[in-house]
Amino acid sequence: MPPRKIVAPSPMISQVSPEAAIPGGELRIRGKGFAKDSRPRVMLGEQSAPIVVGSDSLVIARVPDLASGELTITSGKNTSPAWFCDIGISLAEGLHPVSSPAVDSFGQIFTTFSGTRGQRSPVSVYRIDPAEGARPFLSDIMNATALAFDSNGILYISSRNDGTVYEASPRGEMSIYVEGMGVATGLAFDQNENLYVGDRSGTIFKISRDRQIYVFATVEPSIAAYHLAFGPEGYLYVTGPTTSSYDCVHRISREGEVEVFYRGLGRPQGLAFDILGNLYVAASHAGRRGVVRLTPDREASLFVSGPGIVGLAFTPTGAMIVSTTNSIYRLEVGIPPQILPQKP
Repeated sequence: MPPRKIVAPSPMISQVSPEAAIPGGELRIRGKGFAKDSRPRVMLGEQSAPIVVGSDSLVIARVPDLASGELTITSGKNTSPAWFCDIGISLAEGLHPVSSPAVDSFGQIFTTFSGTRGQRSPVSVYRIDPAEGARPFLSDIMNATALAFDSNGILYISSRNDGTVYEASPRGEMSIYVEGMGVATGLAFDQNENLYVGDRSGTIFKISRDRQIYVFATVEPSIAAYHLAFGPEGYLYVTGPTTSSYDCVHRISREGEVEVFYRGLGRPQGLAFDILGNLYVAASHAGRRGVVRLTPDREASLFVSGPGIVGLAFTPTGAMIVSTTNSIYRLEVGIPPQILPQKP
């Protein structure tokens, strides 16, 4: 009786963490049978993903450019069933954001070319249409930093160079909204349309609709910038990276009382809430860089993996827009729609 031929089992993927990434991010893939006969090969769509760590039950792979979300592992002649991940699609490159993008009610994305301190760039703010790419929207703002929309679709832009906050209509007609905001960085509106501005030296200003300026709160100075977002309960959430690798997200009550909401992030920057009340922060957590999700119960996990992420925003349909130091990506991460888009 001839000997039975032993067929090696196919590799099996049981978990991928996180399941969303942009190029350069790392995916931790757990399962079995990854390295039975030879070094495993990881594919994301038609692109081979470099392996950082490889064993029979754990592979850490780096997401290559032009990758798609169909992840497979091949060991010898056997290939695992596909596992689907959310891989960011590049919308624009050659930019220089230092904070989160802004998205209007029609899904158009706005981002900056901020430049180094005192650098005057030909274009200050770009408008990105997913079908048409990036086009110049505003110029003549030195070191454009943060962006925010009010309920009327007016875009507000801070300048960390001269402490000015500008306003711009949908047609790109621009004027000064308020001056003297120190090193003006983060922007956010509350439910009553008051504008909040983060001065990097440690002051959060509140500006009423009639442009009266108040000192709302003071926090620890930041080496880079403040990033602001309002939570569903009406509290203001603030990040501002310091020299510590164990930074926090602050939460400020309506009365201006400051408390620590979460501590343990590395260089936290742009932040945004989803419709379910989860907070997403561009930061590192447990040594891994990307977008960290904080639940209302303050449980933290890496949601998107990727290098150089400085901010994020959600579209009306729930897609996540991620800004890095030079690019904008779109990820379909399964977040419920944020708002009902207005009809033109």
